[in-house]
Amino acid sequence: MRYVFMLLLLSSFFSCKNSAKEKTTDMPKEDSLSYKTIGEIIVVDARLSAVLDTSAPVEVIAEGYEWAEGPLWLEAEQMLIWSDVPKNTVYRWKEGEGDSVYLQPSGYTADLPKGGETGSNGLILSPGGRLVLCQHGDRRMAMMDAPPGAPRAAFITIADKYEGKRFNSPNDAVYGPGGHLYFTDPPYGLEKQVDDPGKEIPFQGVYRVSPEGEVFLLTDELSRPNGIAFSPDYAKCYVANSDPDRAIWMAYDVDENKNFANGRVFFDATDMVPGNKGLPDGLKVNRAGIVFATGPGGVLVFTPEGEHLGTISTGQATANCALNADESVLYMTADMYIARVALK
Repeated sequence: MRYVFMLLLLSSFFSCKNSAKEKTTDMPKEDSLSYKTIGEIIVVDARLSAVLDTSAPVEVIAEGYEWAEGPLWLEAEQMLIWSDVPKNTVYRWKEGEGDSVYLQPSGYTADLPKGGETGSNGLILSPGGRLVLCQHGDRRMAMMDAPPGAPRAAFITIADKYEGKRFNSPNDAVYGPGGHLYFTDPPYGLEKQVDDPGKEIPFQGVYRVSPEGEVFLLTDELSRPNGIAFSPDYAKCYVANSDPDRAIWMAYDVDENKNFANGRVFFDATDMVPGNKGLPDGLKVNRAGIVFATGPGGVLVFTPEGEHLGTISTGQATANCALNADESVLYMTADMYIARVALK
């Protein structure tokens, strides 16, 4: 029944046409003229036009960051926030106000100097509406001990160890069915990555944390697990592997115990790596099941079946993306840029 429902949903989605009644976005026309643009929309399949206007500009709304990551739209505040990982800082942006510091420090809270990428990476909201951070420097999943509208650098540890060993550097996360937290743990936050003497776990895992705080290993088969997102019905979980020698996205079924099963390659972009900036990284899925996945060339747009419809090319190594509340705008962290594009 679920399969039939999804087919009907997608059939309706792809049959939609442009009209005067099309949903408006939070990108005022008069404001958009003041932003510089980068990149282009590359069409691979004509069905891309059901997702976005293929002539839409890719606008830069903020710039000057060292490595922007983990964008998150805060609807109550009408604000975008994101991590600058090397700067150990989360920044904010609001239409008409520009950008400013939101939270510092964001990922490393100790006083001892530490090299590497120490800041927060992925940012998400908990089921209760609190900010949850993938903290590279502190090597943990943590929750900010304050509401998103009143940020302060005080954190509560959600999980920092698996079987008594410290995580590498949690990278991206998502809440799944039943309030379970799923996250990836590559070595990017360690100063020497896989060769770091402080690395305690011999693999790069994907984990689940139950609401009670118990940590479960879901898979250790990926060399560089990175972005993670669920299908709208939580029946499937996508995980990016940011390894240039195996630049893939995996899809896993979610079983009755909320663990992974039936892992298979969703899309293989390894042959796209030469000549394109970026690797499989952060990703988001909209309510119709369309997958927006940062990877070689920008943000690749996929159907739920893994068909590549096209790419939002930024000309930069694009790390992650975020949808606003009504899914009319896609925000992207593209190296030093924060960019956006209107969706249908």
